Amino acid sequence: MLSRLARFNLLILDDFGISAFEADEANDLLEVIEDRVGVNSTIVTSQLPIDNWYDCLKNATVADAILDRLVHSSHKIKLSGESVRKLKSEENIV
Repeated sequence: MLSRLARFNLLILDDFGISAFEADEANDLLEVIEDRVGVNSTIVTSQLPIDNWYDCLKNATVADAILDRLVHSSHKIKLSGESVRKLKSEENIV
């Protein structure tokens, strides 16, 4: 399964960090990211600031490895403002 994730042209990890990772899950994520770096594109969306990913991943060494591979070869887009879902639901109420 992990090798299949590495082969997709684009992998989207949506709502990253919404819950904490178990040790084996963090290791699996590292393996997938490691296989993809420089080969295929990965999009990560998160409401969690990058500094808080350490808490989410629980293991500082694994977190360092994942962040090193993701952050230093990425384009960061910071969104601000109201949630689009919230705005859309308010439009439907009126």
